[in-house]
Amino acid sequence: MNKGLVLIADEMHLSLIPMLEKIGYKTDYQPKITRSEIFENIGKYEGLIIRSKTFVDADLLTNAKQLKFIGRAGAGLDLIDIKYVESKNIAIFAANEGNRVAVAEHVLAMVLCLMNNILIADREVRNGVWQREKNRGYELMGKTVGLIGYGNNGNETAKRFKAFGCEVLAYDKYKSNFSDEFVSETSMETIFERADILSLHIPLTSETNTLVDSAFLLNFKKDIILINAARGEIVSLRAVADGLETGKIKGACLDVLENEKLQKLTSEQKKDFEKLSTSERVIFTPHIAGWTFESYMKINEVLVEKIASLIA
Repeated sequence: MNKGLVLIADEMHLSLIPMLEKIGYKTDYQPKITRSEIFENIGKYEGLIIRSKTFVDADLLTNAKQLKFIGRAGAGLDLIDIKYVESKNIAIFAANEGNRVAVAEHVLAMVLCLMNNILIADREVRNGVWQREKNRGYELMGKTVGLIGYGNNGNETAKRFKAFGCEVLAYDKYKSNFSDEFVSETSMETIFERADILSLHIPLTSETNTLVDSAFLLNFKKDIILINAARGEIVSLRAVADGLETGKIKGACLDVLENEKLQKLTSEQKKDFEKLSTSERVIFTPHIAGWTFESYMKINEVLVEKIASLIA
């Protein structure tokens, strides 16, 4: 049975088009479409699929008279005004399962590079410097890892840390009874008490915005390694800079930043970012933790499966 037209409003793996067509939808692939063009034309679409550039709010959907669903090709729904969209009986789908392996592997790669001085040592050797003692590293085995959030990404990350011989603790405000062979459910107080490494796996909400500030970090008994492959706004750049200065943060692995438009940092953000960027105890990547060739296609598969369930 043929369905209506779906607007694909961002760069996507092109496998998405035949997948949607297979379940009866026609597609309009416009990765360069502007917000004003979406506003003007949204009335003719039954579906809208976005990635990262489009904020979906009441204004954008003013003319969305026949829209039935919005798909987010990735994890997290912070780009969508969920309350408004649901009030219009428009279904919302995200492909959180599609990049969980990619995120978990990236988290492990970053922390292993940091703990073993791999990036520093590589640069030195390329410049003719051979320093073994200076680059002596730490083993991951035996460390206690605290995860905040235990959804798809948290679960996959726990498996990876457990495989390296870590004790994995997890706190999730909205879940319970999830302890298994990979993780022990615990309180935030226990993570403060015992964690050597903290990894964040929570969405960006009003509740989590700047959750990790200087006061939060002071709760940890040990000096910690901080990993953020969730959303940048969860972690204050100032808190990380201060934590590195005091030693409360031994190292930081940051795939996301509170402002990822590096040419448009505020004066305070620029000051803090410059501190971080000159530190050998910080590893940055440009929001690519879930950005593998495999996840690019898996995200489409997960999203289309969820859309198909809407019309089943």
